Amino acid sequence: MSARNIPRIVVAAPMSGSGKTTVVTGLLAALRVQGIKAQSYKIGPDYIDPGYHSLASGRPAHNLDTWLVSKERLADIFMSTMADADVAVIEGVMGLYDGGKNGVSSTAEIAKLLKAPVLLVVNAKSMGESAAALVLGFKQYDPEVNIAGAILNRLGSDTHRTMIEEALEKLDIPVFGAIKRNDAMTMPERHLGLVPVEENERERETVEEIGRVIGASVDLERIVSLAKSAPPLEEGRGFSKVAEPKVRIAVARDEAFSFYYPESLAVLRQKGANVVFFSPLKDDRLPEADGLILGGGFPEMFAKELYENESMRASIKAAAESGMPIYAECGGFMYLMRRMTDFEGNAFPMLGVIPGEVMMNRKLQTVGYVSAEMMTDTVLGPKGTMLRGHEFHFSSECEPKAGEDYPRAFTFRKTRNPKPYAAGYAKGNILGSYLHLHFAGAENAAESFVEACLRFKEREA
Repeated sequence: MSARNIPRIVVAAPMSGSGKTTVVTGLLAALRVQGIKAQSYKIGPDYIDPGYHSLASGRPAHNLDTWLVSKERLADIFMSTMADADVAVIEGVMGLYDGGKNGVSSTAEIAKLLKAPVLLVVNAKSMGESAAALVLGFKQYDPEVNIAGAILNRLGSDTHRTMIEEALEKLDIPVFGAIKRNDAMTMPERHLGLVPVEENERERETVEEIGRVIGASVDLERIVSLAKSAPPLEEGRGFSKVAEPKVRIAVARDEAFSFYYPESLAVLRQKGANVVFFSPLKDDRLPEADGLILGGGFPEMFAKELYENESMRASIKAAAESGMPIYAECGGFMYLMRRMTDFEGNAFPMLGVIPGEVMMNRKLQTVGYVSAEMMTDTVLGPKGTMLRGHEFHFSSECEPKAGEDYPRAFTFRKTRNPKPYAAGYAKGNILGSYLHLHFAGAENAAESFVEACLRFKEREA
């Protein structure tokens, strides 16, 4: 099996909130200015951070997650998406050693899998020489993780920087950058994290400013040199070529629905789907299609606009009634409901395809990896099919009315609490739930959906 030299680094941190996304976004923007083609990745299931990566690099960002996809598929995704790039910049998730149960999909696990050197971003605010002890502890915790140096963030002064650099120098831990506190680099946040780039009107100038600051605060040449020191990686079996399109699948994509993994959609194309995008917010009706996917996002922030687009709601409802296969995740699941109540308590009629209601809560309802077993035959496969995904939502379903036909789609089991619970809705051509999938880790489900769309197409012909 042949091997390839792929320059790569992982940007990690001791904990969430250290500034990983800001540093990675700035690195990508600064490298782009220098004419270096940097390909970015985000460890874990996050949909929002990769949007800022893409804006900075000019390239689609990809997720690396060993719960959602196998280690072999993860390596394939990494190798194939680096085909025309100069360097890989991989943003970690949470703290370096944090992940699912037994460390699944932690930054440390994937850094070891990809044999990538790690730069640890340290939030040095209110910290002096203790920062050196922190980095040393992380370096010694798992010697198989190659922590090659640190980037100091949120420094208060040059004296502050010198104090920590001298302490790290005693430990032979190099510093690759030192960034002072700068409110101009603050990214807007809300209940699920950062505001997606699709909604952030000032994101481009914010990213440009971050690129200028980070570019002047880190040693880009040394960072690229470190990335080039990573050992060769063995080639995987790769992905199958895109099949000749046999169905058209409409995928909702706009400010309200933006949670998609690029490689997940690529799998649909490999199975024979022509993916066409549309906007439930702005378009009048569905495009011509044989199937419909409604992904996650923030429909709760646009509930009034979604309600007011009556022609689109009527178009999707007519498609559902015609038997068109419809698969919905989280935000899309909420959109299929009879009614949605936003954070302020305002209730808006939605599609009414699913006879249920959903409401937003100020408190996070659930977050984490889950395994899902189909309770009935669905557009993603037969009863008993097992899938891996994740949940992350502030909304909750209202209990179905007494005597109402509300067949559940899945039995969910969280990785940290295996107590089973019924979830989602599945009936005929409709499947919706809070489950987020990656089709690169559920290729049979992608194939089943394409085949369901083909049967619908042939029936309608």
